[in-house]
Amino acid sequence: MERLVKFEVLGQEYPLLTDAPEEDVQEILQLVKTHLEEVSRGNSRGLPANKAAILTSLNMAGQYVRLKREFKEYRQQVEQHLGRLGERVEQAAREEI
Repeated sequence: MERLVKFEVLGQEYPLLTDAPEEDVQEILQLVKTHLEEVSRGNSRGLPANKAAILTSLNMAGQYVRLKREFKEYRQQVEQHLGRLGERVEQAAREEI
């Protein structure tokens, strides 16, 4: 069931309609806040909130793309291992006959 969640980021309040579990919403909001703080802290000139948000989005998107690529590689490795394991099982079964 969709519900309205209000959260504050960089001194501004935002409404968000979501049907995600509360635990997920809190984890997402904490992740965004942490990344925003890192971007803001890394720039001593007092980066405007909109630019900090864009840089944060780019950083998080970069991490997402990297994780997606790593997961694809991991899945390919697992499929290869399963294929080899299946071949060994078939070979062992043939030798038993």
